[in-house]
Amino acid sequence: MEFFPPLEFSILGGWILLIIEWSIPILTLSLAPHETRKKLLDRTHFSKKQKQFLIFSKLFSLILLILIFFTPLSLNSPEFYIGIIIFFVGSLIQIIALINFIKTPMDKPVTTGMYKISRHPQDTSIFISYIGICLSIGSWVALILLFLGHIFKHYSVLAEEEACAELYGEIYEEYRKKIPRYLLFF
Repeated sequence: MEFFPPLEFSILGGWILLIIEWSIPILTLSLAPHETRKKLLDRTHFSKKQKQFLIFSKLFSLILLILIFFTPLSLNSPEFYIGIIIFFVGSLIQIIALINFIKTPMDKPVTTGMYKISRHPQDTSIFISYIGICLSIGSWVALILLFLGHIFKHYSVLAEEEACAELYGEIYEEYRKKIPRYLLFF
């Protein structure tokens, strides 16, 4: 691992993992009805402050994406192999969580499949996948940017939970008491 690996476009670069990561929701959601996609991406209920946190999160994400895109994979290093395994585990969880979301009726909260383990398995799985990508390129700066961006993303998650509590009422409150926000006790 290097603090800031050299930036250069490489045939075997982090961009390969980005394409895989971005293809997962695009391909999976292409199978979903328009209303389901709309529900997943709806941010109209966010307050001004929550939208600002979302923008900060997106800025960190953009910088991270550029860094990953122009950093070669750290091939033949232990962190590359560990990172690839973590990346594919996160990707698999993301696919399952998206399918759980798509299969749930619009008027009910999603509480099956990966949603029995985490209230936000899509966000959690993306975070896990990006930890794998950051390890695969061997960059401490990328990991730091990922964690900083996720701190701001947390406020979007809180806004989503407020919206779900309003929309689904007591059913969601019971679900919220039983299932951790991310994983384990987080």
